[in-house]
Amino acid sequence: MATIDLKKAMTHGTSIRDSKGSVSSTTSGVRIRTRLKSQTSLIIGGGRSGKSSYAQDYALNVSEGTPSRAYIATAEPIDREMKERIAAHQKDRADRFITIEEPLDLAQAIHELPPSVEVCVVDCLTVWLGNLLYHKRDTSQEIQSLIAVLKNPPCDILLVTNETGLGIIPSDAESRAFRDIAGWMNQDIAAISKNVILLVAGLPLALKGTVL
Repeated sequence: MATIDLKKAMTHGTSIRDSKGSVSSTTSGVRIRTRLKSQTSLIIGGGRSGKSSYAQDYALNVSEGTPSRAYIATAEPIDREMKERIAAHQKDRADRFITIEEPLDLAQAIHELPPSVEVCVVDCLTVWLGNLLYHKRDTSQEIQSLIAVLKNPPCDILLVTNETGLGIIPSDAESRAFRDIAGWMNQDIAAISKNVILLVAGLPLALKGTVL
């Protein structure tokens, strides 16, 4: 039987590194997969910077089959534009992910992911935050509940979020408040994430950890 050294991710026998969260060993034609500690990664950038595509492509490359991938979509179809955006994302994902539509209870959705899931994309945090404000939820409590789950995630989690603080200062108080809360949320989640990747024009830059 192959001996797996989890620290070095090596095996005596034939070893295959399936993803950054697992090691597989083949011995006498039998494949054995061992999960490593799951990690949280934050994918941040401006509008149309390539964040969602980057996270989705990573999930597709490191896992095998629909049951091993989940996609938590936070958008609500509140108007025609959002309905069209949601439809485009659904078409792009096709049947390659387990899709969970959850606009509000994000921490619970992550906590209750099926055991088969190895990697989960959450798209996106700033839309989720907007939903919380619209429904008058306690944003501070909801963010802390999310952080508690992310400190010990059930699988590899890729969180897509918008960098809202690089543009013109919003003219109204409500928009400024949203920008501030989003900025603080991103800081708090970046602090507990193993990797923080900035996307600019489709190009990834590791701010913390490594490029996925």
